[in-house]
Amino acid sequence: MIDFHHLFVTIVAFIVLIGVMVVVHEFGHFVVAKLCGVRVEAFSFGFGPRLFGYKYGDTDYKVCLLPLGGFVKMTGEAAEQNLEAPGADSVELADDPGNLLAHPRWQRMLIGVAGPFANFVLAFVLMVFYFHFINEVPSVEVKTTTVEWVVPGSAAAQAGLEAGDVVLHFDTADKPDWEMVLERLELNANQAVPVIVERGGETLSLTLRVPAEAKSDDFYFSDAGILPEFVSGPIDVHEVVPGTPAEQAGIRAGDAIQSVDGHAFHFVGTFQAYMKAGQGKPISVVLLRNGVTLPPVAATPAKADGGWRLGFVAAAIPLRYEPLPLNKAVAKSTAFCSDRSFLIVDVLGRLFTRKVSVNQLQGPVGIARMAGDAAETKDWVSKFGLAAAISLNLGIINLLPFPILDGGMIFILLIESVRRRDISIEVKERIYQAAFVVIVAFFAFVIFNDVSKMFTHFKP
Repeated sequence: MIDFHHLFVTIVAFIVLIGVMVVVHEFGHFVVAKLCGVRVEAFSFGFGPRLFGYKYGDTDYKVCLLPLGGFVKMTGEAAEQNLEAPGADSVELADDPGNLLAHPRWQRMLIGVAGPFANFVLAFVLMVFYFHFINEVPSVEVKTTTVEWVVPGSAAAQAGLEAGDVVLHFDTADKPDWEMVLERLELNANQAVPVIVERGGETLSLTLRVPAEAKSDDFYFSDAGILPEFVSGPIDVHEVVPGTPAEQAGIRAGDAIQSVDGHAFHFVGTFQAYMKAGQGKPISVVLLRNGVTLPPVAATPAKADGGWRLGFVAAAIPLRYEPLPLNKAVAKSTAFCSDRSFLIVDVLGRLFTRKVSVNQLQGPVGIARMAGDAAETKDWVSKFGLAAAISLNLGIINLLPFPILDGGMIFILLIESVRRRDISIEVKERIYQAAFVVIVAFFAFVIFNDVSKMFTHFKP
């Protein structure tokens, strides 16, 4: 059954996200073009028929019908990319001082790089704002990357990981947080990665064989057998569903689950993974009620929703705002942008070396789904983090030396600078036509892949 509310939120969130990212990108081109004296004929929010706007000087500032991004139209830009009809008089165009072609190549390269640079600036500013004014942290936070529990027989168990291990190194990441560990798992599907942990004061070197399931959009730590310790303290019970094993065992709202079969779990996801591994085996639960530890109670999980459940709703992990001083917010934002940028470059490198499948890429449908999910979460970090990550992606991808992209235009200008003469119009036309076909085919493949994964995700 389609959730129309979530669908509406997803569509709106996607339009806003992509609209802001593209408009900021184009604004970068616009500002530098103006500074260089290039005539900008139009600065548009959206595509298609013009709805409204105003003209100031040479530029038509307008809002168009389709709100999916925007564009900047510079005089001579079509001729630069040879998208005009064959035979365009480039000499005549170059005589116009406001024309893009009348400006030296270094200025045209500067205009090209300004769009991606604007995306980098946007990502940096977003995260500085988040860390300086918001910065959500758990009320009781675990600072180390500690393993809470390991699923018996899993890839993690076979690697020798144990509960209580502190991850010091994972794949190529030193002192990783859990988000970095998950990213490295997803990048290394069906591959062996080095893991260094601290256990009982000793440092151990292990090798983890990442399951092939890491290619899936739904992959999580538990699929590799790792259950992270995100918070400390017992699991708080917010609500007990009537008629369930939890109620029958005497568990009440307001109780705290101190241990399960002697395991001190802190996160409800770990408890669920433990019950799944037990496949319905009876468990012994120790409760804390009104500050008093009660005798253990027996409970038998029931199968529901594809897993095993007791029938209680855990209290949400309490968060608090801990805004950072500006200098620390800048440092955190720099680290965030640096880590995500290197990750994007790493993914692209693994794509070209076939260590990562193209099927793992997220296209417009996948981005829309992530935008909708982030919009409906209560925390702010998912919203700011996703927007910053998408902006970095847009900036880096546009710098790739592929025709039609900004990086492709810059690359051709560099070649012309070295040769000290322009590449012939006929050659450029063929390059851009071939690139256009490749881009359209790749775009169609990614959308088809997104839709296929979406139907697989909702398969009954």
